[in-house]
Amino acid sequence: MAEQKRLFLLDAYALIFRGYYAFIKNPRINSKGMDTSAIMGFTNSLLDVIRREKPDHLAVAFDNGGSQMRSEAFPAYKANRLETPEAIRIAIPYIHKILEAMHIPIVELEGYEADDLIGTLSVQAEKAGYKTYMVTPDKDFAQLVTDNVVMYKPSRMGNGIEIWDVEKVKEKFEVEDPKQVIDFLGMMGDSVDNIPGLPGVGEKTAKKFLKQYGSLEGLLANTHELKGKMKEKVEANKDLGMLSKELATIMLDCPVEFHEENFELNTPDIEKVTEIFQDLEFRRALENLHRIFKTDANDANSQTVSPEKTTDEVSSGNQQLDMFSVATDDGSKPSESLRGYKTAQQTDHFYQCVDTEFSQKLLLKKLLLQESVCFDTETTSLNTLEAKLVGISFSYEKGKGYYVPLPENDKEANQVLDRFRPFFNDESIEKIGQNLKYDIKVLKNYDIDVKGPLFDTMIAHYLINPDMRHNMEVLSETYLHYTPIPIESLIGKKGKNQASMRDVSLDLLTEYAVEDADITWQLKQVFEPELKKNGLTKLFKDIEIPLVKVLASMEMEGIRLDEKFLQSLSSDLTKDIEHLEHLIYKEADTDFNLASPKQLGVVLFEKLNLIDKPKKTKTGQYATGEEVLSKLAPKHPIVKRILEWRGLVKLKNTYVDALPNEVNKTTQRIHTTYSQTVAATGRLSSNNPNLQNIPIRTERGQQIRKAFVPRDSNYTLLAADYSQIELRLIAEMSGDEEMKSSFIRGEDIHKATAANVFKVPLDEVTREQRSYAKTVNFGIIYGVSAFGLSQQTDLSRSEAKELIETYYETYPTLKSFIAKQIDFARENGYVETLLGRRRYLKNINSRNAVVRSADERNAVNAPIQGSAADIIKIAMINIQDILDSGKYRSKMLLQVHDELVFDVHHDELDILKPIIKETMENAYSMSIPLTVDMGQGSNWLEAH
Repeated sequence: MAEQKRLFLLDAYALIFRGYYAFIKNPRINSKGMDTSAIMGFTNSLLDVIRREKPDHLAVAFDNGGSQMRSEAFPAYKANRLETPEAIRIAIPYIHKILEAMHIPIVELEGYEADDLIGTLSVQAEKAGYKTYMVTPDKDFAQLVTDNVVMYKPSRMGNGIEIWDVEKVKEKFEVEDPKQVIDFLGMMGDSVDNIPGLPGVGEKTAKKFLKQYGSLEGLLANTHELKGKMKEKVEANKDLGMLSKELATIMLDCPVEFHEENFELNTPDIEKVTEIFQDLEFRRALENLHRIFKTDANDANSQTVSPEKTTDEVSSGNQQLDMFSVATDDGSKPSESLRGYKTAQQTDHFYQCVDTEFSQKLLLKKLLLQESVCFDTETTSLNTLEAKLVGISFSYEKGKGYYVPLPENDKEANQVLDRFRPFFNDESIEKIGQNLKYDIKVLKNYDIDVKGPLFDTMIAHYLINPDMRHNMEVLSETYLHYTPIPIESLIGKKGKNQASMRDVSLDLLTEYAVEDADITWQLKQVFEPELKKNGLTKLFKDIEIPLVKVLASMEMEGIRLDEKFLQSLSSDLTKDIEHLEHLIYKEADTDFNLASPKQLGVVLFEKLNLIDKPKKTKTGQYATGEEVLSKLAPKHPIVKRILEWRGLVKLKNTYVDALPNEVNKTTQRIHTTYSQTVAATGRLSSNNPNLQNIPIRTERGQQIRKAFVPRDSNYTLLAADYSQIELRLIAEMSGDEEMKSSFIRGEDIHKATAANVFKVPLDEVTREQRSYAKTVNFGIIYGVSAFGLSQQTDLSRSEAKELIETYYETYPTLKSFIAKQIDFARENGYVETLLGRRRYLKNINSRNAVVRSADERNAVNAPIQGSAADIIKIAMINIQDILDSGKYRSKMLLQVHDELVFDVHHDELDILKPIIKETMENAYSMSIPLTVDMGQGSNWLEAH
């Protein structure tokens, strides 16, 4: 018996929207500043279907102008939908081009929706003996499911694909026949498509009615059996119910025809697809395309090694590249670049291994003659405290470089390193690198200081394009159109544990290591003029680059942790958690798994019936997130206890029990890693562990800071914190004289604001008035609305609106400043900090109000938050210079947003305390003072 042929029909817009929102928190922005999230999301879904299912026939259906029939029947159909986001509008022409280049048919008909086109084609294909897979996340398609037509829900968030056949639809909707899904939608309506349904009928009630009456018509014929308000509502809205059913019914008779020869999946036009993907900077998608269709990417972009290259030059380079192939999922070996970019195999280059004393001395002489040299370390670990050097590569000319391997024996390795010490110590030679902080820390383990000017390509690119990724592979492919040798080629797919670098052959390691240095050298030549063109050179040279060494010192120093105190705190938290559990179970009159959102939802909203119409998630279970529970907490003590329980559990698991595992066995301290290239605002981020998120608002959270202690009894912790720096900056940048005067007079700014807004004398301001003023002061920076302010306070929305209006009347210049910032962003596409750091706002002119308003808030907030970040960085650089030049024993340990934490020797405390305060307060000159609060103690909490 012949195998049944299969047809896959993709619902284009459903997949495009789904892809766009999957990346909403981390949009995919390419080097041109284009948001490619929607295109990438759709393309990934398309390629995933082709890779997994290897379909014989496939097509993609698009809406075109919406459903004319439904709009005529009900003008409000889909009227509540927000305007299509800009990124999706831009995406459609690109997706059309991709499909055309891949020879995939597009099904589109003016006045018809994709649902109807897919419905019609699936019926025709079934008659022709096909099994049809409707590729969509849209539940409405469940009505079309038969023995030969199924829904294919693409994988999401790692959950894998879902196939909805007849039995699955019956189970999901609790119906006897998939066609009853139409009645289900007619009864409960659809808020997404603005189908009204029957008022008062939700998912639960609709399922109950279908079990009782079988259909909407069955329900409407038996309304005499209903009671009370439900009876009144259903009888009064019979016509609305029938109209809703009509709107929810997918058409099966559109003027489209299924001709199997037109739907065959053919080999794409690789050259055209490559061109589009390269323009969009879709590296992984291009790689997947070549793997799926088993094509050679180099066919689309082939270049060869220069014939003039000598055998000796090639011997340590290109001849080895045949060994650099990575096995694909099916065991085959793809070409060197699956993404259509050049590779070492196709590029003229000379990479040499320098492994004798004589050749190393010659190389040193060459290095000392250069104005700038790129270097890169190869190590056994990504953890700098454990990393052993395997070798160092150097490059100072495009396509050329050298690799110096280091013996495994420490004594012999140090002898080789000593030969190159003059290079690293030379203050006249610029050292180039990608993520130089890592290399500086590794070399410091060998007592080698990297001196002279630095150029970090990762940081340079972060300033040029902060929203893009900054790893070398992405930068190389984006700016050099060159694919580096993947590390997996050397040490396997895990790649994280680099100890096996010692096992890689010297020839292969030379090629890999020198290529990194060569690429980084070339990237510097691209980024340096870009920094200059965008006015970022001063920010790069005066702040970000000097900060690299400061952060390296702080990370290597680390901070001591009182593990015994954390053990005691963990024990106390366990008791508190168990006590809360007992109270919650008693109030609920049942034991259940508090950590299970599903069980919690059933207890709160079915057993206890806390509210009439509880919110549900997309998966159908009750929503029990913090936002939902926080609104219920004031009215229901059990909810307040549940939130408290969650807070304590998170505290215990995330910090109290986890922090001791982060203590380094050798140093007995915690060593966080700071990143300069993550937050687009310019703020530093901290990880492994994240010490910037140590809780401070709750009493139990504050206790964690008690675990951070000085190195020994000769030291004390000193904390220095900028006081209200963001408010001072908004006063400075806006030029509002009233606000500036308050700061100059040294007044409590929140109290002064309250006096102005509530029209009372300063000494008569109540605690409540000050609290409202504080909320508004900080809220203005983040674009707080009347609704937002009412949520944060006990003010009504009208009271909150009036308070904001009075605030702007009090500070009119501030309101004008906000408007100017937004206008500047609209005209230029970015805003700047006081020191020239740029934040690009790609959606500032979007026609989608929600998306646009987010960028309008950023237009105000980013320059303020970014300026605060720049100022504390300057302070850190200046303080580190003082500590180094004075040869102080005291160390700077942590930076947490506006706060610096120091380990200060008792003998130096009286000297350094005023120096640190003065240095921070004078980091940047303004017309209003910067002030710093200081504290000291035997632990961080005491000092803070």
